[in-house]
Amino acid sequence: MNLSILGSFIGGVGLFLLGMQLITEGLRVAAGNTLRAILQRSTATPLKGILSGAFITSLVQSSSAVTVATIGFVNAGLMDLRQAITIIYGSNIGTTMTGWLVSLTGFQFDIKIFALPLIGIGMFLRLTKGNSRYGALGETLAGFGVFFMGIDLLRSTFSGTGISLPPATFGTGIGSHLVFLTLGFLLTVAMQSSSAAMAITLTAAAGGLIPLESGASLVIGANIGSTSTAALAALGATPNAKRVATAHVIFNVVTGGVAILLLPILLQALISFPQLLHVQTNATILLALFHSLFNILGVCLMWPFTRNMVKRLKRWFRSHEENEARPLYLDRNIAATPVLAFHALAKEIERIGNIARRMAKGAMSSESGPSRQLDADRQILLKLEIEVGNFINLIRRGNLPEQLDHVLPNALRVTSYYREVAEVSLRIAQMQQMSRPVEDKTLAQEIGLYKQHVVKLLNLTDVAEKDYDPEECAALFQETEELYHHLKSSLLKAGTKDLLPVGLMVSLIDLMSDIRRIADQIEKGAMYLTTLTRAMPEEDEAGSARSTT
Repeated sequence: MNLSILGSFIGGVGLFLLGMQLITEGLRVAAGNTLRAILQRSTATPLKGILSGAFITSLVQSSSAVTVATIGFVNAGLMDLRQAITIIYGSNIGTTMTGWLVSLTGFQFDIKIFALPLIGIGMFLRLTKGNSRYGALGETLAGFGVFFMGIDLLRSTFSGTGISLPPATFGTGIGSHLVFLTLGFLLTVAMQSSSAAMAITLTAAAGGLIPLESGASLVIGANIGSTSTAALAALGATPNAKRVATAHVIFNVVTGGVAILLLPILLQALISFPQLLHVQTNATILLALFHSLFNILGVCLMWPFTRNMVKRLKRWFRSHEENEARPLYLDRNIAATPVLAFHALAKEIERIGNIARRMAKGAMSSESGPSRQLDADRQILLKLEIEVGNFINLIRRGNLPEQLDHVLPNALRVTSYYREVAEVSLRIAQMQQMSRPVEDKTLAQEIGLYKQHVVKLLNLTDVAEKDYDPEECAALFQETEELYHHLKSSLLKAGTKDLLPVGLMVSLIDLMSDIRRIADQIEKGAMYLTTLTRAMPEEDEAGSARSTT
């Protein structure tokens, strides 16, 4: 290969990739939120998810863009993992549209007749309409023109070499297929575009450089290599990103493995079927059809295993928050045994209380607004509260002694107190972010002393500690109440005497009221939780449960 051919090859690939980028970026802007809305709403059933993934990917010509958007929806809670996986399935079908574009337009017409006008019209719209939707549409049209020019340059490069490489050049049988599969994989990883690898394969096959079987192996390798973008993006990312990326890898590897094993059968079917229908085909159309066929076959094979794959992926990748949100003590197998069930219930509610106290302390010490940890803790607490509620329902279905009926409502009451602490903590963090520092030293010291009392109360209300004393907590809460009323009076006086801006005075009073609310709820939660632990049944000599109250 001389330098002229090498330069034409590199230039053709560059034009192709540039065209793909212009198409993707232009359609993102031109479509606005339409594509996002389709992704978000069209996943009610697995079939709808597959169809929407295929449609959007074929439109924007980028499976990577669709995968990244899908990961974002899963992280935002707008889509569950099962829905995301169906979109990944559809995206793999949609990405085969590139092969059809290349095979049906790049080798049937004189590309320059419509590619050059597309570039001219597209750039005119882009320059005159700026960053509007029409400007973005112009960028898309120009992208298609550049895309086709790249294909034309690749086609002329390969057809002008006069070189033909039969499979025997790299061996025969499965060895030859694996060589070309690896080459397709490496091309995709190097260019980070399976579409570019597909274009090179089709133009090489059209130019007679490689035979049909070798081209099919290249297509399989490119399909597997397309997972590299998602895999790299998932490194160090959230568990949801890793789950979606892993699902993408599993699907493409399994699909590629099945395709390489069935390659002779699939190719024979593709060659024979058009002959039976007396339809004229060429290598590029057969390769595009092969690409679509084995991806559709892959969806059919993986569909029955999707539910099981979702379960496994959720177990494989877990964040610290997700692990903490899993109950440690609640087990449905012990729900029918009161002595075990009540003990587990109390221990799990103690965990919820610890999270609530952690949130309260973090909120009162924060001046930069709600942190990610604060938001994560709230989600953990809410999930655990749901688990406690479900466990209580299981206990009620068993043979619960009548004298213990009052205990379960108290358990729910405690979790509601702790949930209130979590909600107020978020509000406190937001208020402290917007609040200005208090310049009056006496008033600032009084606020600091009040917060210290609340923090001390938070520490004392851990019922798991051996030195926990409900009477001491009640006494400290009364002191906190007195400090609150005195502080509120001081703030009102400072506002009326112009020692404190009225707006700041009002926000500080609201802030101190919320802190007082935390003290009230955390003290009540500890008190009722103590009642719950004291009401736990014990095993009598006969092995039946009885109450200690």
